[in-house]
Amino acid sequence: MSRIGKAPISLPAGVTLTVNKGSVTVKGPKGELVQEVHPDITVKVEGETVTLERPTEQKRHKAMHGLYRALLNNMVLGVSEGFKKELELVGVGYKASNQGNVLELNLGYSHNIFFAVPEDLKVATETAKGQNPKVVVEGADKQLVGQVAAKIKSLRKVEPYKGKGIRFIGEQVRRKAGKTAAK
Repeated sequence: MSRIGKAPISLPAGVTLTVNKGSVTVKGPKGELVQEVHPDITVKVEGETVTLERPTEQKRHKAMHGLYRALLNNMVLGVSEGFKKELELVGVGYKASNQGNVLELNLGYSHNIFFAVPEDLKVATETAKGQNPKVVVEGADKQLVGQVAAKIKSLRKVEPYKGKGIRFIGEQVRRKAGKTAAK
């Protein structure tokens, strides 16, 4: 049984959810998101709550029930509160700056990397003395925020010996012991 699918979604103030022939549109203060929903899953809006129902107890219907409920809940949270991912650049000389939605990264390569962030997202950089540079990616679409943050992270993966690279704030990195001198 899908416990996630059965849970109702509560709509906060200022958020509207409309259903049109297999697509759901959620509007709020942070933007507007659209999601296609499988025709077997029915979405019902009753006042300030949204419920999803499935036609049968088949395994695929149960899976879609939970999936679409989670996707719609993430859309509601995104347009009301938004999502944020914070990355830090660990390494000597690593720098980050942005001009609008173009992120300029200096990651120890022979050239700077210019990364164009989609217009739906906001990117900010912080550089404080004595701390690692930080990159903050914010937006309403949880999937897009995570995808862009993962793409930025992949530009310089964390290496296990010194721990240099781009990582999420709070991420634990498994370190390896280096070579030991021959005796």
